[in-house]
Amino acid sequence: MSLISNIIRPEICAQSTYHVPDASGMVKLDAMENPYLLPESLQQELGAHLSGVALNRYPVPSYQALKQKICTRFGVPEGYDVILGNGSDELITMLSVACARPGATALAPLPGFVMYGISAQLAGLNFVGVPLQADLSLDMPAMLAAIEQHRPALVYLAYPNNPTGSWFDEAQIVQIIHAVGDYGVVVVDEAYQPFAPGSMMARLPEFANLIVMRTVSKLGMAGLRLGYMSASAALLNEFDKVRPPYNINVLTAAAAEFLLDHLAVFDDQAARIRGQRTELMAKLQSIPGIHAFPSEANFILIRVPQASQIFNKLLEQQILVKNVGKMHALLVDCLRITVSTPEENQLFLDALKTALLNQ
Repeated sequence: MSLISNIIRPEICAQSTYHVPDASGMVKLDAMENPYLLPESLQQELGAHLSGVALNRYPVPSYQALKQKICTRFGVPEGYDVILGNGSDELITMLSVACARPGATALAPLPGFVMYGISAQLAGLNFVGVPLQADLSLDMPAMLAAIEQHRPALVYLAYPNNPTGSWFDEAQIVQIIHAVGDYGVVVVDEAYQPFAPGSMMARLPEFANLIVMRTVSKLGMAGLRLGYMSASAALLNEFDKVRPPYNINVLTAAAAEFLLDHLAVFDDQAARIRGQRTELMAKLQSIPGIHAFPSEANFILIRVPQASQIFNKLLEQQILVKNVGKMHALLVDCLRITVSTPEENQLFLDALKTALLNQ
């Protein structure tokens, strides 16, 4: 027995680290980022604001000012609070740790956000994935059967879904919330809410077992690593017990507080991205051999012949997209493309057409 096998859990040894490819010199369309910078005047104001931050002091642990701005700006129901995380990833970790009773299970549709399963397994939860239907919609009979069988402590529903862009029916989400009942919580992950046609946030008071989770990353603040989730006070009180103290650093908190006072800038950028999504979708659908799946996020999933070969040919042209073909059987020959600026979208389309011609 080696030192590693003596001290590291077998399921950890069996995993790979989360791979982030080098995007130096690339047109970066792989990570669902907002491509737009802040206006120069706002950059300067932000710099001046951050220069006054006391880096020698720990953050104020309650984050009350930042949380109040989030509640006000993002429509958190009156009387509801939020918990902050270092990105949604940390919130998912908190949920997993808090709910990891012996034999407990987390459940989510697949393909979906990989961190649901990874965080569950790291915390010692069982993880059950329920395949979507061929059109990437929820398989409700399978979901309800899995809920009845496993009685999951956690059910994740990305709304819209990543990496598919699928928009699940709200009535189905409500049906799942009722099916889970008192033995679990349903986490509606609205990471892509700025690009979506709806939200479950306003319905929080209706369901004691509902959590709505979001991030400011897709809105245009990915570098801040700031996520938040809201639920009943009773649930938030328990999840707050596993939140690391001072988990949001002072620069992130100060930058977010400042930028939330300029939310109109980000709303305008999101509107431009939604418009570009419509244009990019139409152009992709006009290319022979391409199947573009409907999307309500800031990315589009496409199926192309010999996707791995196309992916490599795009790389040769300095275009980086996400090859998701090995993530799940439903994603064979699929690539995920972030919707970007008109210029970058056109560079991608030109490179894609060249790659298809040279197959």
